[in-house]
Amino acid sequence: MKPIELAVPGVQGLTPYIPGKPIGELERELGLSHIVKLASNENPLGPSPLALSAAARVLPELHLYPDGGGFELKAALARKLGVNAEQITLGNGSNDVLELVARAFLSPEVSAVFSEHAFAVYPIVTQAVGAKASIASAHDGSTGPQFGHNLKAMTNALGRDTRVVFIANPNNPTGTYLGKTELHAFLARLPDHVIAVVDEAYFEYVSEPDYPDALSWLPEFPNLVVTRTFSKAYGLAGLRVGYAVTSLDIADLLNRVRQPFNVNTPALEAARAALQDEDHLAKTIRLNDAGLAMLSGELASRNLKFIPSVGNFITFDLGKPAGQLYEALLSEGVIVRPIANYGLLNHLRVTVGTEEENRIFVAALDRVRSA
Repeated sequence: MKPIELAVPGVQGLTPYIPGKPIGELERELGLSHIVKLASNENPLGPSPLALSAAARVLPELHLYPDGGGFELKAALARKLGVNAEQITLGNGSNDVLELVARAFLSPEVSAVFSEHAFAVYPIVTQAVGAKASIASAHDGSTGPQFGHNLKAMTNALGRDTRVVFIANPNNPTGTYLGKTELHAFLARLPDHVIAVVDEAYFEYVSEPDYPDALSWLPEFPNLVVTRTFSKAYGLAGLRVGYAVTSLDIADLLNRVRQPFNVNTPALEAARAALQDEDHLAKTIRLNDAGLAMLSGELASRNLKFIPSVGNFITFDLGKPAGQLYEALLSEGVIVRPIANYGLLNHLRVTVGTEEENRIFVAALDRVRSA
């Protein structure tokens, strides 16, 4: 038999996650040397200097296994977030935690609900364990932000076999978000056989007054899972460290399926140090606010429709399939993200970079559009 015939059914039909094109790959393909990567929602300022120093300090200890329980990082997170350290489950990025949720609660007999245009990992982890996916239509713009989560549609998608609901707030790749009142009401309506995952990977970037901090609802909703990451605002994407905050009961279940030593020693130390550098985080947020405003203005001045975003990226509509323009931007040394795999064939997503990187992108966009 062929290997694919030996794989479990969910894996046989699975389409792997496609990351943003790496700089090195474009260098090899086109021989370019000055490349701007605005494809993967990374922090253009990089990590905190405190995080870099902390990671460097532990490099001589790489012959030793990391702390499998992540005691020091969980303690630091618990102090910052005002939760019990035992409520925290660490992951190799928050993607790892999403997979732990799927492994703990999904199976071929049950289903997961998530929105159209939602983060690509939700269908991947659902299908990988053989569970059914129920995809709710996103807003069409008449009763909510176009392409954003439609909680009425998600409520209608719930069934007796639903075990997990995935909600990205704000959502990637649309940058849309759910307000406190509507999200709280949705969670309150969920039956007690459903685990609600609120994915807050871009939490630190959002300043909207009605944006919720789902952690505050944990005492009220025992089936709530809140996930966050150090890959975005904290600039540690290369080290892969994220976490979930849950009830003690759910944390116990997630840790039963968590791989031992799933977060490495430099990542544990860098993340703990990054939490202490509030100045670097504030600088990151200021840069992002300015860059998001600049990119929004430049797109609007060119009559390019875009989805208003509260993240560190913006998705815009070319009015036609975006693949050709994406390739043309690559030839200019600018990497953005095509998102046809999210059902947005005519759109590209661009990460907010430094002021210089943003202007390089805009200039390249003008050149390829005029050509």
